[in-house]
Amino acid sequence: MSKVMIALGGNALGNNPKEQLELVGKTARPIVDLIEEGHTVVVAHGNGPQVGMINLSFETANLTDSKVPEMPFPECGAMSEGYIGYHLQNAIKNELTKRSIEKSVGTIVTQVVVDRHDMAFENPSKPIGGFYTEKEAKTLEIEKGYTMVEDSGRGYRRVVPSPKPVDIVEIDMIRDMVDKGHVVIAVGGGGIPTLKEDGRLKGVAAVIDKDLASEKLAEMLDCDILFILTAVETIALDFGKPSQRELRSMTVKEAEQFIVEGHFAPGSMLPKVMAAVDFVKSHPERKSIITSLESAKAAIHGDTGTRIISS
Repeated sequence: MSKVMIALGGNALGNNPKEQLELVGKTARPIVDLIEEGHTVVVAHGNGPQVGMINLSFETANLTDSKVPEMPFPECGAMSEGYIGYHLQNAIKNELTKRSIEKSVGTIVTQVVVDRHDMAFENPSKPIGGFYTEKEAKTLEIEKGYTMVEDSGRGYRRVVPSPKPVDIVEIDMIRDMVDKGHVVIAVGGGGIPTLKEDGRLKGVAAVIDKDLASEKLAEMLDCDILFILTAVETIALDFGKPSQRELRSMTVKEAEQFIVEGHFAPGSMLPKVMAAVDFVKSHPERKSIITSLESAKAAIHGDTGTRIISS
């Protein structure tokens, strides 16, 4: 059986704690399907709505009540990793118990090292939090040092850098747990962006793409398959156009050409395809699969989904 890294899309989690608690039960079933077949499974997840909600809650409360502390963005990320991980490990454990499978499930709040010289720090581009008026945005820039940009006519939002993952601080612990057969949830939301400075670790206000972080973890764990689960069953070229056509398989070379041709949207499918390509590129025996959560079991047997292979 294979060692499988699963990167869950936001559609598997919902937009608020109540909705998420209801959805994770369904999310757990396809994951446990793979475990039941004998695969070793590691899980990652997005946290866009959740970390935004936490950040906005503290910002709003602080604006109206100075007794409410400001919450740094790395800490908001850690909170989101913790509570999403709790929901997922609870749901996965319940589903395992239902099927009489004895396995432990645990979440590791993960620090992911980034490079201070990554060009993303020169060009913050990832929107987070709520919308503000121009006046409010200027106040936040002056008082808090935020970078604020106008967002599609809806108001101003804070933007932070989105650097690439370089290393994972807790990798030895994650590897030990995986090797002992436990189900591990890690690099949630891409992990907490962390700098190594003068021999110390320091969280930084940024967002790491969760698919790229999942690829880094899959690579470091020497996984066989990177599973990127999203809202669609297969990747399509010319998506939404009369000429749309589904892709059941792509070689690395074909995928790179499609990227150059602009077939994949930067905010959605592009980072997924880039992560899938990176995982396969240096190890031809590996494969990446992009599909929907519901189709995971069928996709691992080659019955659906889009596979990215070396050649």
